[in-house]
Amino acid sequence: MQHLLTGFEFNQDEYLEILDTASDMKKDPKKYKHVLEGRSGAIMFEKPSLRTRTTFELAFFRLGGHGVYLDLQNGDLGNRESIADYAQNLSRWVDCLVGRVYAQSTLEELAKYGTVPVINALSDLYHPAQAMADYLTMREHLSKLAGLKVAYVGDGNNVTNSLFVAGAILGANVTCYCPENCAPDLAVYIKANEIAKKNGCILNVENDISKLKDVDVLYTDTWVSMGDNTPLEKVKKKYMPYQVNDDLVKQSGAQIVMHCLPAHRGYEITDEVMDGDKSVVFDEAENRLHIHMAVLAKLINA
Repeated sequence: MQHLLTGFEFNQDEYLEILDTASDMKKDPKKYKHVLEGRSGAIMFEKPSLRTRTTFELAFFRLGGHGVYLDLQNGDLGNRESIADYAQNLSRWVDCLVGRVYAQSTLEELAKYGTVPVINALSDLYHPAQAMADYLTMREHLSKLAGLKVAYVGDGNNVTNSLFVAGAILGANVTCYCPENCAPDLAVYIKANEIAKKNGCILNVENDISKLKDVDVLYTDTWVSMGDNTPLEKVKKKYMPYQVNDDLVKQSGAQIVMHCLPAHRGYEITDEVMDGDKSVVFDEAENRLHIHMAVLAKLINA
């Protein structure tokens, strides 16, 4: 049994297999309509969602399975019943647990006590399926992954961590440009960097935005993570130099611009860029569906 908790679980061949399967599912979804026939999963969400919930539910449906949505935004998980009891109960009924949670430790506990695969649909540390959809989108538009130069700008968060993990495994060069004290998780970076060295690519963290140039991909995310009630205006001064606008796009030389959404237009990205000819943000969002289908098929049918 295999989980998707961090993205570190898979090697390069397995990543490429998932991307290839997702691409084929995108081209010919009818071919896969019975893959999860008679199978089911619990879709457990402590955080609100548009893309993640919709695409996981549709992924089960398109594969012939059924996803049961469990709204845990009222704080039930770990309070009404222990996480261990949730995992053991649900494992008797469903074939997979999908969790969009506040703490990575919640997913680790679900995996520890459950007897079915657990999929990270977002935690405080990782967003692995998002990164898979991101690299699928890059490959579609740029025809390769190995050797790509990816620049992430803004707050070093769970998305940044997962871009590092997947990039290192797939052989992409990834640099995070962020304000001081806003870097990605150090332990994740160190672990990913060891893999990057073996795969001949470079990971880096940089504060000086003036050094951003000659990249293939320019990527950003919200300056304040979901669940953080800090007003955007309060952090605007710190992050404004990292805004993805026309000037930064030109400076970077990027061929495509990405954002995992939801976007705060006028803050981390401007309308002109978001709606411009280099933006692939909605291709990126669409690919969440196909990646989720590929991941569910791989883990449930393992």
